[in-house]
Amino acid sequence: MNNKCLDCIALTVAIIGAVNWGLIGFFSFDLVSFIFGNMSWLARIIYAVVGISGLYLITFYMYTGGTRKTAEQ
Repeated sequence: MNNKCLDCIALTVAIIGAVNWGLIGFFSFDLVSFIFGNMSWLARIIYAVVGISGLYLITFYMYTGGTRKTAEQ
């Protein structure tokens, strides 16, 4: 099934989450908490969406584990 739009949205959300984790790791700065408040309901929704996007992106391993076309085919 080809869900290119959903794939792009999930990848974008996961990248934003990764940048936030990078900020936390390098500078101890949580951008989501800074913008939306420390564990406010909106911040929790954002964290949940990032987590769901990450779980959805696990399906990308199915694409990488598929058969490869060689020059002989």
